[in-house]
Amino acid sequence: MAQIPVIQGIYSDNTPDLRTSYPVNLVPVPRQSGISSGFLRPADGLVSNGTGPGTDRGGIEWNGVLYRVMGTKLVSISSAGSVTVLGDVGGSGYVTFDYSFDRLGVVSSGSLYYWDGSTLTQVTDPDLGPVLDMCWVDGYFMTTDGEFLVVTELTDPTAVNPLKYGSSEIDPDPVVALLKLRNEVYALNRNTIEVFDNIGGEFFPFQRIDGAQIQKGVVGTFACCVYLESVAFLGSGRNEAPGIYLGANSQAAKISTQEIDEILLGYTEAQLAGVKLEARNDRSHQHLYIHLPDRTMVYDAAASQAVGLPVWFCLTTGIVGYSQYRARNWVWAYNAWTCGDPESSTIGYAVDTVGTHWGAKVRWEFGTQIVYNEGRGAIFNALELVALTGRVAVNKNPPISTSYSVDGINWSQDKTITAGGFGNTSKRLVWWQQGHMRNFRMQRFRGDSDAHISIARLEAALEPLNY
Repeated sequence: MAQIPVIQGIYSDNTPDLRTSYPVNLVPVPRQSGISSGFLRPADGLVSNGTGPGTDRGGIEWNGVLYRVMGTKLVSISSAGSVTVLGDVGGSGYVTFDYSFDRLGVVSSGSLYYWDGSTLTQVTDPDLGPVLDMCWVDGYFMTTDGEFLVVTELTDPTAVNPLKYGSSEIDPDPVVALLKLRNEVYALNRNTIEVFDNIGGEFFPFQRIDGAQIQKGVVGTFACCVYLESVAFLGSGRNEAPGIYLGANSQAAKISTQEIDEILLGYTEAQLAGVKLEARNDRSHQHLYIHLPDRTMVYDAAASQAVGLPVWFCLTTGIVGYSQYRARNWVWAYNAWTCGDPESSTIGYAVDTVGTHWGAKVRWEFGTQIVYNEGRGAIFNALELVALTGRVAVNKNPPISTSYSVDGINWSQDKTITAGGFGNTSKRLVWWQQGHMRNFRMQRFRGDSDAHISIARLEAALEPLNY
């Protein structure tokens, strides 16, 4: 029996190029089990525990309470999912949250609001100007309108002194976003990133740290986040194609692979400007979510370090093809990873006991590396997935299928078996008499969230041919 790797697969397209297929709705877990050095487990399911006044636009935990903007309303959400409307912040699209010692700041569609625990107020000082993004640092709420860096007064966060404007001037590109890391402010521009430190003074209290500049920038306001004590972002330098980078200490390290870069090239600049990045540190995983228009690609730094190569996987909500992953704005609150739905007013949290998204079935899929017998070919007498079975949906005996390709483009008809019923933990997943190959072959496996199984290994019973 030959073992075939399943952590990531290979396929091709109409260009003469070998491309990587990442698991879909399956999470690679590097772990020595005695069966293999890693396995694929089902991605977390999404369970609803309430509804709000609109689609989710962002969230944060402050003083032990979960806050979100849903539709145009700022709301608080209890651990039981009860929603309380606190006020109206208007607008649409993602919002930015940050907080000081005594107030929660919210940026929505160009305006800055504060919630002090009892009252929602809007900052109306005309010197503030339109607000693209915001962060809180050293007692200041710092905002940007894309041109200037603006700080509020220390003694009055609703007031702005126009003599205290700053700017990011190393390159004439616009400021796109603001992030705080190690109490320094990162001004993320379209082609460059500048870092500022608080030095005090009568006017703008922050000064550029010249040696910390990064010669790459960010494509959109929400296409960046703090991740692994670095700034993760989707962007590029001047005259470069977009990629995913980690920026720290004046350096930008690329973590996107050739396959991820190819996927990014399938979107326009305007589409990428609306992408959101999120970080989620959970169960020894260090996940970075890149929410693309029709899917979410996830990078796992911990798994990548363990296996010595970049580990990515794909999340999508749907039973066929790719569609928007319907979980956004992860917040650790009430001892759970809470999230909202970008397409409805549903709110809820992630669970590992089911794989459905808001009660609807979703697909899973993974591929294999190329099986090659030095050009001599082989007969596939049997294929067996070594898996943890018996955890499927109750009263279900769901089908799973496999198909193969000898060129990476065209695939055979799916061959289907059942995954076994609930409690049938001794079920073996075997396909018999799976044809032959003359040169090389790739295999693909598919199922849905009813087949809630983890895959540890793929075994192939091969009989060599002597061509």
